[in-house]
Amino acid sequence: MSERGSFKVKIYGLTKTTLLDYPQRTACTVFTGNCNMRCLYCHNAALVLNPDENSLIPEEDFFAFLDKRKRILQGVCITGGEPTIQKDLKDFIKKIREKGYPVKLDTNGLRPDILKDLIDEGLINMAAMDVKTDRERYPALTGLTGQELYRLDESISLLKEERTDYEFRTTVVREFFDEKAAENIGKWLEGSKALFLQGFVDSPSVMTKGLHGCTGEEMEGFKKILSGYIKRVELRGVD
Repeated sequence: MSERGSFKVKIYGLTKTTLLDYPQRTACTVFTGNCNMRCLYCHNAALVLNPDENSLIPEEDFFAFLDKRKRILQGVCITGGEPTIQKDLKDFIKKIREKGYPVKLDTNGLRPDILKDLIDEGLINMAAMDVKTDRERYPALTGLTGQELYRLDESISLLKEERTDYEFRTTVVREFFDEKAAENIGKWLEGSKALFLQGFVDSPSVMTKGLHGCTGEEMEGFKKILSGYIKRVELRGVD
């Protein structure tokens, strides 16, 4: 794709076909740059810390791609980085919807105002919010202050209204997750429809080295705890 063109929403990557990112749909995934958190286990560290070192994809090239893939794709997933900090995100989603594609938004939940606006206008068909760990460990894992956590509360409450399809996701990192964390997250998300526990796998792209995943047996134990609070709890990326 060309380096020339407009860059209102900064697209730094595109997975042309995925069966994983948008449940029950063949979709493409758009990666935006920058983030308002600094999660130690982030696998997209380059997009968060140094996005401008990656090539930009002009919007017109992306929309031309969507036009060509209408017989193949069933949706678009927008992820990051953190998409809700993109100032032209709403217009970008409107253009995608005008082409007939459902949109799934991945978010860390730190911009409930943006999330609410998109839901109020019926622009997103699904949202996936990452719940990083329990409230006590959030600051150490993400760089947030404790005072900022109320924004996450707002996003969680908003999604639980079920005015759009949604799921919560937690990447389980041994250094920031245990049975107590599972219990606390269960209480935090109590009554919600779905939480997916994702296994952490170390890689060269992770922001902080030396973190570890949990065993399948441990993950099953966390699932059992959380199932006492949440309607559906499943494991992803766990052998």
